Amino acid sequence: MLNVLFCGNDGVFDGFLTCALSMMKRTASDEPFSFHIFTMSLTRLNPKFTPLSEEHIGLFDRAIKRYHPANTVTVTDVTQLYERELGDCPNEGAYCSPYTLIRLLADLADDIPDKLLYLDADILFNRDPHLLYDIDISDAEYAASRDHYGKYLLYPNYVNAGVLLFNMQKCRETGLFKKARAELGRKKFLFADQTALIHATSKKKMLPQRYNDQKFLHEHTVVRHFSKRLFWLPYPHTENIKQWQVDKVHNTFRYHQFDDVLGEYLELKKQES
Repeated sequence: MLNVLFCGNDGVFDGFLTCALSMMKRTASDEPFSFHIFTMSLTRLNPKFTPLSEEHIGLFDRAIKRYHPANTVTVTDVTQLYERELGDCPNEGAYCSPYTLIRLLADLADDIPDKLLYLDADILFNRDPHLLYDIDISDAEYAASRDHYGKYLLYPNYVNAGVLLFNMQKCRETGLFKKARAELGRKKFLFADQTALIHATSKKKMLPQRYNDQKFLHEHTVVRHFSKRLFWLPYPHTENIKQWQVDKVHNTFRYHQFDDVLGEYLELKKQES
């Protein structure tokens, strides 16, 4: 079983769906996937911060079972856990959203397996996910790649927390998540959960950039992370293009490697409407 964790509200469902489709389309294994989704209601901060809807849960479940009848999705509402552990913390106004913080509740949730691949919603797999998932992390809390910009601007081994392969048994032993939550309650950080996780880490395994490529797409790229990136032309500026913005993926990035994934996604969205 390949165990995956997504975290977010209903507004990033398209990311969960496209990422899952890319994993199932790229794998050569007949091993089933177990998807875990942490969601919550945080409308006290923003009326758009609503949990994953029942309609979207149903659509996701039907989509993944087209590939393997043993594929599963488990949705956990972590609202109470969040309010108890992180509510009103200095980092609640994180640079993305408070939903970036809830991966740090994984040690408190039920039925979380010992090996867990956390993925941000804005990710597509270009190659077989087993190339990442099967990496040995028995001696580390997690494996991660360098942050594309942070490795230049901060320090060489500054990691990006959008793709994290967790050894949950080791994380529980070291108290990684508990320490990270304490960091979030201590002071406000520019990169919130990412910085807190780095501060709390006892031992990590560094991965090549191809396991979390935040700027380029190469033939050897395993994970393409559609995070905000810098463009130099026609003038220096940043754009935050996500994979479900299909026209921009085609016109700005000129990517067509994911057309099988995005085509099925658009078909499923038509069925939804």
